[in-house]
Amino acid sequence: MKNVMTIDGYQAVVAYDPDLEMFRGEFVGLNGGADFYAKDIEGLKHEGAVSLKVFLDACAEDGVEPRKAYSGKFVLRLDPETHEAATVAALAEGKSLNQWAAETIREAAVA
Repeated sequence: MKNVMTIDGYQAVVAYDPDLEMFRGEFVGLNGGADFYAKDIEGLKHEGAVSLKVFLDACAEDGVEPRKAYSGKFVLRLDPETHEAATVAALAEGKSLNQWAAETIREAAVA
């Protein structure tokens, strides 16, 4: 995935911060915040591992599950024209709008 780094099985989104002239990583899917900064990829890997360890140690100490639980449900708001077009695309493939949207999102998210 583009701009995603995996450290010890946890994913972090990475972006460049031009004000600091550094890369910033932020772990996602956690029950709290864990971010890290570095000037290069090797530094990101190192700082990410340190940040993740601190976060996981704090979770263990507090008895908190580190990963956020997802229900599998979310609300998506579209303009009426896009809603209609998506419905037509789904029906053209013989699928419900929910099936079509879930497959489309899955394909985009794991690509």
